[in-house]
Amino acid sequence: MIKPIGVVADDTTGANDIGLMFSHNQYSAKVVTYGEDESLEVDSNVMIIDTDSRLDSPDLSYEKVYKATKALQGIGCSLFFNKTCSVFRGNIGKEFDAMLDALGEEFAIISLAFPKNGRQTKNAVHTVHGKLLEDSEFSRDPVHPMYQSNLVDILQGQTKRKVTFIDIETVRRGASVLRTAIEERRKEFNYCLIDSETQADLTIVAEAVHDYKVLGGSSAIAEELPKFLQVQPISHSFMNLDLTDDLGVLVVSGSLTPQTRAQTAYLISSGVPSIVLDSRKIFVHTEREKEVRRVFEAAQLLLRQGKDVLMMANNEEEVVLETKEMGLKLNIDPLLISKMVSATLADITGQIENATSLKKLVIAGGNTSGTVSRKLGIKGNYILEEIETGVPSGLALGRHMLIVLKSGSFGKPDFLVRAVAHLKDLSY
Repeated sequence: MIKPIGVVADDTTGANDIGLMFSHNQYSAKVVTYGEDESLEVDSNVMIIDTDSRLDSPDLSYEKVYKATKALQGIGCSLFFNKTCSVFRGNIGKEFDAMLDALGEEFAIISLAFPKNGRQTKNAVHTVHGKLLEDSEFSRDPVHPMYQSNLVDILQGQTKRKVTFIDIETVRRGASVLRTAIEERRKEFNYCLIDSETQADLTIVAEAVHDYKVLGGSSAIAEELPKFLQVQPISHSFMNLDLTDDLGVLVVSGSLTPQTRAQTAYLISSGVPSIVLDSRKIFVHTEREKEVRRVFEAAQLLLRQGKDVLMMANNEEEVVLETKEMGLKLNIDPLLISKMVSATLADITGQIENATSLKKLVIAGGNTSGTVSRKLGIKGNYILEEIETGVPSGLALGRHMLIVLKSGSFGKPDFLVRAVAHLKDLSY
């Protein structure tokens, strides 16, 4: 009997990110949408349930992670990983607690560093591309602004369980020393955060923690864990998949991060036509319907002509601010406004797919990726090939389609251009 690694991820792009990290070691990975996991088919080394809970209430996040963990336990997983945002946005305390409660455990190792994407942890203080987390772009996150950099303080503020950390000096003394330090912390604490600044640090951490039952944090350590796990890789076999068509590739962007702003600008500069959704028109039904129809008609016409198309929420600062102000006047908070924008993009994407049988789709933004996927009836995906660190292509489950789901903060400026080319070249 296959004993897969079980992962619960709090958003769609993160689910794909960690699947990709495991796949670097020939492990196959399958992402399944929460709610579609009642009868999990174990056909991969890594089974990932995407709860899409980062923007949910703390109590709903807890419920989702608890049930998802139970589902993974039911298929015989022996190692469990709680995948969070690599800068601790979201309901991390509730979600870590939910996994421990579901498993009847009281200890978990947490590693948040992701050196290849500029995330480093030293003395429990997290930095992003050399800046303190509290001074990074994530301090201005519209939903989960990060005002602290000390990970122990952030996590302790969300859980009644006791939190500690192990410093980088201990890590660099080797796996055996680190293991001893972990066991000492385990006597008094429930969550042990471990420093890492480089991939070599993560290798040491992975060697020391690979046989602990519950791990959590960013995906980066998943690239190192298989080196120390006794798990036989399972290959996927995709045959007779006709994913060719005469349409262009649709790129949908709902992210306001600096990275995605740069990527959409680069894509436009490459000659890809853009159709911009005016987010100020989402609040009044008649205006919303008119705007949806306008964007739909323009996008599907270009796609039928074989042109790649960027469909994006307006990311100009003044428009974003106006949208937020309009929402506040209607007593709509920024989180709900963000969800309304993603839902509008998802509605348009659904109409485009119904009209064209679209087969190649790129989505930028974690919330947008999850919302669009649900709208299209995508129940998950198999991880295919890496495009860039943390971002793979995927074969959709429940929809005959190749997809790329990108976290808003991931990727170089030319990423969307390369993602479009990748999907055009991909064949199974």
